[in-house]
Amino acid sequence: MADQKRNDDMDGARDAVRKLLSWMGDDPDRPGLAATPDRVVRSLARLTDRDGTDPEDLLSKGVFPAEGSGLVLIRDVEFYSLCEHHLLPFFGRCHVAYLPAESIIGFSRIPRLVNHFARRLQVQERLTRQVAETLEAAIQPQGVACVVEAFHLCMAMRGVEKQQAVAVTSSYRGVFETDTERRREMGDLMKTRAGLGL
Repeated sequence: MADQKRNDDMDGARDAVRKLLSWMGDDPDRPGLAATPDRVVRSLARLTDRDGTDPEDLLSKGVFPAEGSGLVLIRDVEFYSLCEHHLLPFFGRCHVAYLPAESIIGFSRIPRLVNHFARRLQVQERLTRQVAETLEAAIQPQGVACVVEAFHLCMAMRGVEKQQAVAVTSSYRGVFETDTERRREMGDLMKTRAGLGL
């Protein structure tokens, strides 16, 4: 239903972009801008495409019995999102670790989960928390850790205009909240690049 409403509103969204272009002092009918409203609307639709998937359903299809108790880390999951304060992109890498209890999850499910929460108007702190909480609910591990590193164009292009500043956020749950050794282990694994040519 939400997707249908969004499709029905495409003309209204294009008109809004045309008005914005005019407000910016340009002619939305000139050759270079004539197709811009359609391109902008299609881009924003892609950047906020949640595809109607429930995150719990997304993860439940990839849950398997645990076959060990060692830490699992999916590192350097690239993502992009839109800052809800300025509608400018932020992008970077997400690192997700968990310590299994009775269940593990397919490796590809974690990048899918990151994409699910990134493809919307978002703030980095919430994205970090949502990934950790949803993974914890899906497999009930001993602990979950999520660390996100990102560049924010709203900070690079406006305001303080710092192009090299990186925002780092974290969410620790279960044993990662209380066990500094586990957090240190995750940090060490995040830095390891040997053997993969990275």
